[in-house]
Amino acid sequence: MAIGLGVLMTQLIVGLCLFLGIHSVSMVAPKQRDQWVERFGVWAWKAAYSAIALAGFLLIWSGYSLARLEPTFLYLPPAGLRHVTALLMLPVFPLLLAAYLPGRISRVAKHPMLVAIKLWALAHLLANGMLADVLLFGSLLVWAVADRISLKYRPSRVNPRTPAWRFNDVLVVGLGLALYVHFVTQAHLRLFGVAPFSMG
Repeated sequence: MAIGLGVLMTQLIVGLCLFLGIHSVSMVAPKQRDQWVERFGVWAWKAAYSAIALAGFLLIWSGYSLARLEPTFLYLPPAGLRHVTALLMLPVFPLLLAAYLPGRISRVAKHPMLVAIKLWALAHLLANGMLADVLLFGSLLVWAVADRISLKYRPSRVNPRTPAWRFNDVLVVGLGLALYVHFVTQAHLRLFGVAPFSMG
C-alpha cells in the first residue's frame, strides 16, 4: 500500500532534526551542554546523546528508504557525474579513519571527519536528484560546513583516538581504500538496495 509523500518526508525530516540537532548542541549551546554534563554526569549525557542520535538515525534510514519507493525528482544528474562521484568518494573512508588514527593525513585535513562528510554529501548530491536525496545529503552538507566554521569560535574538545604511530597513514589509506571497494562492490547494495555505479 502506498504511503503518502508527506508522511515519508515528515519521518525523514524528524529524523534529521533529531540526529543533526543532538550533533549541533556543542555548536549552538556549548555552555548549556557543559552545564548539563556537570549536573548529571558525562555518562548520562553520553547515554542521552546516543539514544537521541540512534532514534534520529533509524528515522532517517526508514524514511529515506521508503521515500525512494515513491520518488519525487528535482533534477536528473548527467550520467557522466558518476565518475565525479566515484572520485570524490575515494578519500572518504581514509578520512573517516584518519579522525581516529592520528598522522600526517589528519594534521593536513585538520578535521578529517567533517571533510569526509562534506565530500560524501556532495558526491551523493551530484549522483542523486530526488527530493529525499536533497533533504538528506543537503542537510548533512550544510551541517558539516556550519560545524567546521563554528570550530573556529568554540573551545576544542579532545576526541578519543589511538596513539600516534608512524604507520597510521599507511593503515588509513590501505584500510580506507579496502572499505571503499567493499562498499562499492557489495555493502552499499546490501545495506541500501542500490548498486552505486550500476548503469541499470
